[in-house]
Amino acid sequence: MKERIFLPVILLMLFMLVSLSHAETYTCLVCHSAMKQKIKTETGDVINLWIDEERFSSSVHGFASCDTCHKLFSENPHQKPSKAIPPNLIDMFNKMKPKARVDGVALVACMDCHPDIYNDYAESVHGKNIIAKRQKDGSSCIDCHGSVHYIVSKSSKDSSVNRANVVNTCGNCHNNEEIAKKYGYGLHIVEKYNESFHGKKYRLGHENAPTCVDCHGYHKVKKWDDPDSPVAMNNRKITCGKCHKGATDKFVVAITHKPIGKDNPIPYYVEKALMVLTISVFAFITIHVVLEIYAEIRDYVFRKKEE
Repeated sequence: MKERIFLPVILLMLFMLVSLSHAETYTCLVCHSAMKQKIKTETGDVINLWIDEERFSSSVHGFASCDTCHKLFSENPHQKPSKAIPPNLIDMFNKMKPKARVDGVALVACMDCHPDIYNDYAESVHGKNIIAKRQKDGSSCIDCHGSVHYIVSKSSKDSSVNRANVVNTCGNCHNNEEIAKKYGYGLHIVEKYNESFHGKKYRLGHENAPTCVDCHGYHKVKKWDDPDSPVAMNNRKITCGKCHKGATDKFVVAITHKPIGKDNPIPYYVEKALMVLTISVFAFITIHVVLEIYAEIRDYVFRKKEE
């Protein structure tokens, strides 16, 4: 009898805890799902106050309460944040300050649930650009994954890091001429990828065509000349070998996202040879068919004369 009573009590307590954890979220959304205006902060940043309740609820973070990320806000969020910065976030908060527009703690709160991923990111070329070089245009989590309120699984076609969208997502920065000139990695890099063998296969929908993340990685992206980078010269045979078994030193030099041209000779001349072969085959078939038609007509005419 006691066990029968005990189980419902436990379930009721769990339900109450879950309800309490989401109570603040529902309270915040009463206003933030209705107000569709933007405001300018004291620092001049413009922020959007509107949250799409339906999209947030269906996102991967739909289970979380607002203060899971916005840790400094008290019960009255319209006052200036008054809570202390959690000790485990202070160091990263100070490092990521150049990137923080409004709520710097919310920006680094990803560490609470994704510590290993965030540590990898901090060691990446993107993370170091903010942490070490103090650059505002360095990419953080939201630059790739989008607003934390609407992040969906990467298997969803709506995800900015889905295979079908990831090249365009990387292109938001890497196809930006101003950023490309600033960091010296070349102009129109995504367009060049699109014109490469890999890019053409990708645009045709080939499932095994490599995208940016297949070669460069994602959270722990390193510059190509970093010894730990998967596209460093000493590592390319391993990286390329995942798809191209037995890749050699000469082979991996040719496999890049350079456009097919005379400055990239192997793909250039292979493409020309394939074009000649294709045209030759079609020309042969056409001539063969024309000769067959001619032979049929000739035989028919001769038979008529003999008759």
